[in-house]
Amino acid sequence: MSEALLPPIGMLAELTHRCPLQCPYCSNPTELMKANRELDTETWLYLFRQAADLGVLQVHLSGGEPTLRRDLEQLIAGLSSHGVYTNLITAGVGIAEGRIEAFAEAGLDHVQLSFQGAHAETTERIGNHRGGHQKKLETARRVRAAGLPLTINAPIHRHNIGEVPDFIELALSLGAERLEIANVQYSGWALVNRDALMPDRDAVERQMEIVGQAQERLRGILNIDFVTPDYFAIYPKPCMGGWARDAFMVAPDGTVLPCHAAHTIRSLTFERFGDRSLAEIWTDSPAFNAFRGTDWMQEPCRGCERREIDWGGCRCQAMAIAGDPAATDPACVKSPVHARMGMLIDDALASARAEKAAGNPPEESFIYRRIAATTQLA
Repeated sequence: MSEALLPPIGMLAELTHRCPLQCPYCSNPTELMKANRELDTETWLYLFRQAADLGVLQVHLSGGEPTLRRDLEQLIAGLSSHGVYTNLITAGVGIAEGRIEAFAEAGLDHVQLSFQGAHAETTERIGNHRGGHQKKLETARRVRAAGLPLTINAPIHRHNIGEVPDFIELALSLGAERLEIANVQYSGWALVNRDALMPDRDAVERQMEIVGQAQERLRGILNIDFVTPDYFAIYPKPCMGGWARDAFMVAPDGTVLPCHAAHTIRSLTFERFGDRSLAEIWTDSPAFNAFRGTDWMQEPCRGCERREIDWGGCRCQAMAIAGDPAATDPACVKSPVHARMGMLIDDALASARAEKAAGNPPEESFIYRRIAATTQLA
């Protein structure tokens, strides 16, 4: 490791894999955990206390759908008591009357609400949940009425990329402070559905132009974050700010990982909270130290002027496409296998053309996210 180890400042807590939606782009692993494997209330509170002591300043409460945890108010209050900023990442369906107000009273700082489409038909087809769009609109209203800041999250793929202008108008109409245009990253269920989700290059370029113009036009009114699609990139993003550099995530069963897809690197063994403390895992875990800093890098990363900008990019993407987690991220133009990204795009678009020619509705090609499907995919 070539730089001093600093304490983490951010944490993603996947409280559960349970979810009322079945989105085919979900980044959860295809081997979804059932409720009986989730950490109990006291263990999560103990973990959060250790996270605060370690230096964590913000925790993103996610899933699955975190509001399915009946103890969510307690978990928020526990984090708030340690001065930790809390962001609730929710699908916004099935939240009982009065609960959002209870989250605010417990100390919640922010809500990030996902919309699968800017229109009801798209939202309900992608999430496979009837009436979901209207429920999300109501959740947004209740969030703002409770005085909580609101981010609208728009996961973008082939089936909703044409709705980007409408997502912008939706965020404005809901009084959101922030809109995240997040092109789908292909891990978990999204990787299984890659051929069904991949947009074409022209659509991506139109999207980038629309977002750029809106960012300029709405400066000071709506903060628009744009997560670029890796498969169309020239240089990779610093995944999670760099492997185990300033953030980590915890799975529902307490497994601690450098990022949400790290479990796909089968050569690494990830430890569970309780078997060791968070501090021990952060500092000493062989899996966390495997790709920290720059010493692990191969060429061309080792000699690249960007090595401390993107920190090698995504290790999980290197594993998925190059077959080696230490390889240069294939999203990088300097990668020996960068051309494979273009081939994967072409294959996905060819598959889409074949489905369209056969007259199949788009959803027929989806493998929807559901626990019952994991046995077929394992």
